[in-house]
Amino acid sequence: MTSPRFSVIIPTRARLPQLRRCLTALAAQTLARDDFEVVIVNDGSPPLPNDEIEAFRQRLTIRSIRQEWGGPAAARNTGIREAQGECLAFTDDDCAPAPTWLATIDAALRATPNALVGGHVRNALDDNVFSEASQLLIDFLYDRFDSAATRGPRFFTSNNFAGATASFRAIGGFDTTFRLPAGEDRDLTDRWQAAGWPHVYAREALVQHHHVMSFRSYTRQHLNYGRGAWTFHQARAKRQTGVRETESPGFYAALLGYPLQRGRTRRPVVQVALLAWSQGVNALGYFLEKARSRA
Repeated sequence: MTSPRFSVIIPTRARLPQLRRCLTALAAQTLARDDFEVVIVNDGSPPLPNDEIEAFRQRLTIRSIRQEWGGPAAARNTGIREAQGECLAFTDDDCAPAPTWLATIDAALRATPNALVGGHVRNALDDNVFSEASQLLIDFLYDRFDSAATRGPRFFTSNNFAGATASFRAIGGFDTTFRLPAGEDRDLTDRWQAAGWPHVYAREALVQHHHVMSFRSYTRQHLNYGRGAWTFHQARAKRQTGVRETESPGFYAALLGYPLQRGRTRRPVVQVALLAWSQGVNALGYFLEKARSRA
């Protein structure tokens, strides 16, 4: 049997409605069905209903693998081990890739086979100010580092990136020492560049992100980002791939000014406040993880 061009890896945990929407979007891809498989990694939740998976087998080549809970990094690594495709594409269960998502990534990888290709993620919940703020932060980082980096963007989020299977395996996949779902994608993209392989931003590879957030979950997310940042800097120091980076006051001024740019948001003042809050909570998480690791 010929290997498919892509394996699409989706970690999931007890979020069947979100997963159903994701699979529906994948079933609408313009890339031929025989050119990709879908690998669902069920991370410690009850087995997915057989009838749900069977319903999609009419439209997708799909496999479901269950593991004991290990977190998203471990789940993605299970997908990397089990994948049969030449290339791996990652998204999350609360994401809905656009119909041309895989075709766009395929074109980018054929042009630069050793690249890590990242696409554009768009907040799909316009009325949720916390979901919007979370995505605004990512948009700011992509915009800033894409223009500042000399070898392409500095990092991609793991709900929308892809690369050759052999490359993911060569660098050891995701680092499971990241205890929380924060920072493991930043670490992988850093190791990818350290191996001498480029990052390519394919903006047309669009994913809609349906991430429902509240003030509490938004705060927890950015606390975790701070904890992940500490783990990332420690891992980076050990492998000596770069010096500890400290952002300048200009970075934070640009971040807080980002929502004020024309067309960024309908609620600029609210978004400035939420981005400021995120950075304070991020710093708290960083120092909490630093203290925990030295205790």
